[in-house]
Amino acid sequence: MDDNAGRILRPETIPERTPVPAFDLVIFGAGGDLALRKLFPALAQRSREGVLPGESRILCIVRKQEDVDGLPKQIARRLKEEGLTPDHIHDFQQRLTIVLLDAVKPETYKALKTALGDDGRVRSFYLSTPPDLFIPICENLAAADILTSTSRVILEKPLGRDLASAREINDAVARILPEDRTYRIDHYLGKETVQNLLVLRFANTLFERSWTGRDIDHVQITVAETVGLEARAGYYDKAGQMRDMVQNHLMQLLTLFAIEPPNLLEAGAVRDEKIKVLKALRPIVGPDVERYTVRGQYGTGQIDGQRVRAYADELGHLSNTETFVAIRCELDNWRWAGVPIYLRTGKRMAQRYSEIVVTFKPVPHSIFGGGSCDKLYANRLLIRLQPNDGVQLQLMMKVPGSGRLKIVPRQLDLRYSTAFDERTPDAYERLLT
Repeated sequence: MDDNAGRILRPETIPERTPVPAFDLVIFGAGGDLALRKLFPALAQRSREGVLPGESRILCIVRKQEDVDGLPKQIARRLKEEGLTPDHIHDFQQRLTIVLLDAVKPETYKALKTALGDDGRVRSFYLSTPPDLFIPICENLAAADILTSTSRVILEKPLGRDLASAREINDAVARILPEDRTYRIDHYLGKETVQNLLVLRFANTLFERSWTGRDIDHVQITVAETVGLEARAGYYDKAGQMRDMVQNHLMQLLTLFAIEPPNLLEAGAVRDEKIKVLKALRPIVGPDVERYTVRGQYGTGQIDGQRVRAYADELGHLSNTETFVAIRCELDNWRWAGVPIYLRTGKRMAQRYSEIVVTFKPVPHSIFGGGSCDKLYANRLLIRLQPNDGVQLQLMMKVPGSGRLKIVPRQLDLRYSTAFDERTPDAYERLLT
């Protein structure tokens, strides 16, 4: 048998990544949890692979003088944890420029303007900050004449606390930058398996024809985390799991799962179809709130044999903020009427994983009696987003042998790590570069 049987190899006809000119990336909130955990490791990996143009710079905005010297050391420690060699870490740090700046003080933006210079590069400003800083940062960038005709602004979720604050942010940013140079980041959309959802649905007749309420019994979308507060207490206790995870990550997964086929694979067309799904969501009001939703907060327990403290103990005081949310949703449209969609997400869960489980309806009548099987299990499609990205399909199969007929459920299992030669990039690697 061919050693490559069942393995997908890159065809020679696939074009290489389109080269991009050198650029400047300015990170506000460079000393924060997100930047250290996600942004710098993603950028360092791309730098190691030669994807970042050699002259590209990363300008790190810090607010305190001690961070000017301390941040490079923090970044180096984090990159070492990610497995980068000392040489790769050193090469990456040559790209970094630390800029002392107070986001709400216009006079401090002179330092950033001086650091950027006037080299004509594309400038991208990544706002990894609380949303109440989005407006002053954009206004101060404009007032200091730092924004150019090619500048982009990247807004990290959450975009405000509620509808009113989200609209205020969008309106204020729109007065400064056009829509095509404003990017709102949800890193879940950069995950390979999430991007594969559209391919799975619309490039495979097997699934597209059965992707309806006629064939699907119910859907479960789960994002489980083992982490607790970490260094995000100030933000998280005001947001909670509903704002931190449901209204962005889980809603994005729900819309990509349930959308109608767009007329072409283009951002505007996909967005329009996703909006239709959101408009079809049945409102949960009155007594249905208690019936179809659950809020919880983690207590003292163990994860992987290690004792973990209760949320209130980590926080230092009692709080009504939820760390777990479960919701039973329904879509009032032709394709999904009557199909329950269960959303679940929480911190300090037993395992870290994200997945979509599609359970199909059982066969209308079983011809297999006489003890050949305890029951016919429904076909089930598991789309694993993390870890071990891949797709698993559960089928009923006959146990080999010439004796009495015996039927059991078995899985067809495709994992990205074994099906493809290419390394699966982190979501932020894809979104940032």
